[in-house]
Amino acid sequence: MTQKEDIQKAVEVMRSGGVILYPTDTVWGIGCDATNAEAVAKVFKIKQRDDSKAMICLVDSTVRLERYVRNVPEVAWQVLEYATKPTTVILDNAVNLAQNLIAEDGSIAMRITSEPFSKELCYRFQKPIVSTSVNISGMPPAQNFTDIAPELLEMADYVCFSRRNEHKPHAPSCIIKIKEDGEITFIRK
Repeated sequence: MTQKEDIQKAVEVMRSGGVILYPTDTVWGIGCDATNAEAVAKVFKIKQRDDSKAMICLVDSTVRLERYVRNVPEVAWQVLEYATKPTTVILDNAVNLAQNLIAEDGSIAMRITSEPFSKELCYRFQKPIVSTSVNISGMPPAQNFTDIAPELLEMADYVCFSRRNEHKPHAPSCIIKIKEDGEITFIRK
């Protein structure tokens, strides 16, 4: 299967409300349409995670990020521009996303990916994609495809083929909370 075919299949599954497992710019992710509350609920169920715990959304560009966060603070653009590794920013005033994905305080965690597969997947999907690590909540994340537990593979509607043969260390993203007034808090370095 070509990468183009893999992405096309993943996009079809997400458009129909399904859940995918896919390689990202960090660890392998569980993904779905971030605007579809039913799909988001499926991801919480797979992770066995309380839906009060927020999940990250992946986008392909600053333009896409701006469609889902009202009033991105200037300091957030600076953080993203100068980040040397994948960086997730938690921003206030999330809009146009599934309500069960938005934190109680109205914030959302967003990351702009530059990794070729996940960037193309986000571009082709044209909406944010949920990107939470492939694991049961509290367990180590799947750094590579071979780390994914068989029961999680069975729960997904589609498992991407790209980068399955990769065997190298991957780490979760740095997470920085940036309030509307520009206040910065490091959540995970």
